[in-house]
Amino acid sequence: MKRICLTVVGMYLMLLHAFSQVTKDSTGFRQRKLRLDEVNLVSSYYTQDGDHSAIRGGIGSEKVTDLANGIELKWIGWDTHLRKNTLTAGLGIDYHTAASQAWISKTGASKRTDGLRLYPSLDWTRENERKGTSFSLGANYSNEFNYQSIGFSAGVTKKTKQNGEFGLKLSGYSDRVKLIFPSEFEPANTFGGTGGRDHPDYGSSPRQTYTASFSFTQIVNTRLQAAFLLDLVEQHGYLGLPFHRVYFTDATDSVEKLPSNRFKLPLGFRLNYFPGDKVILRGYYRYYLDNWGLRANTASLEVAVKITPFFSITPFYRYYTQTGARYFAPFEQHVKSDTYYSSNYALSAFSSHFFGTGFRVAPPKGIFGTHLSTLEFRYGHYTQTTDLVSDIVSLNLQFR
Repeated sequence: MKRICLTVVGMYLMLLHAFSQVTKDSTGFRQRKLRLDEVNLVSSYYTQDGDHSAIRGGIGSEKVTDLANGIELKWIGWDTHLRKNTLTAGLGIDYHTAASQAWISKTGASKRTDGLRLYPSLDWTRENERKGTSFSLGANYSNEFNYQSIGFSAGVTKKTKQNGEFGLKLSGYSDRVKLIFPSEFEPANTFGGTGGRDHPDYGSSPRQTYTASFSFTQIVNTRLQAAFLLDLVEQHGYLGLPFHRVYFTDATDSVEKLPSNRFKLPLGFRLNYFPGDKVILRGYYRYYLDNWGLRANTASLEVAVKITPFFSITPFYRYYTQTGARYFAPFEQHVKSDTYYSSNYALSAFSSHFFGTGFRVAPPKGIFGTHLSTLEFRYGHYTQTTDLVSDIVSLNLQFR
């Protein structure tokens, strides 16, 4: 973790030096060639605790810590047809520890309880401001010890004459899940008391996800903006995790078994209202359903209050509730005749509260006269009726 922190500090210092060498064109002339316009640095620290570990069949510690760091660079330029081109490159690095991973071995002797995740991304957007249209392409990759994912996306938007905008984005992800089983289900010569974590010859199983996202935004008047959101999500392949145990009523155990297909349908509505120059209200509601029997409702409210023209505070609150999926049951509640079974409490019935606050500083000439244009800090606290509790702190620095 110390190495990661030092790497992030190094990136900060290099970027400060790089931006100190850049001079901006104050004439308003649009550069035709791509030029570095914006750099975002994001760091967050997340911690949680609970007592319903899926690895132990719905019991045991859920303690997790995660340190995430990301950098995003954005280049902007105009081509000969005066179309705006934006190229965005990102790289994220997460370091996490999970107490429950030690229990992949039934004795709690698994050696590996931490992990590193790397996830680069690249996105390109071409916008024709005269026609009110845009087209985008994106690619991303994620790699961690037991999971690899590659994704691609394409999107279009079209503005209307009545201050609205239609959007469509298609994306696909191809994932491979490493088949790491609990120690009691591994051949004796593969784990040697470590739960198989160090065995190099694990097989893997594929998973595909396809999403079509539709959106419509409308500026109703100078104070009110609305957005309607619809996602169609289809997944197929191996949709569980092999090291998630399930204990039956007779105290024997097995590996989580879930259907190989899942269809998800989230419907969302967003409303932004400006009651005055110093306050912005951001409301959001989403209804979710899928063919596993899970139904969920999300409602959130965020209030941005400008203390000064360049400093704002944003308290927020989100309420979430869901029914349990038909394939979930707690520890030792499944029977062996069940076709599918899981004791992962992410599929259980619960409700949750997430609340906190943030502040944002964005002076027009930069913070202390530097290229650091925006500083944002947020803290959130999460509670769930399954006794899961978590906290997250994040910092976002934007350079222009």
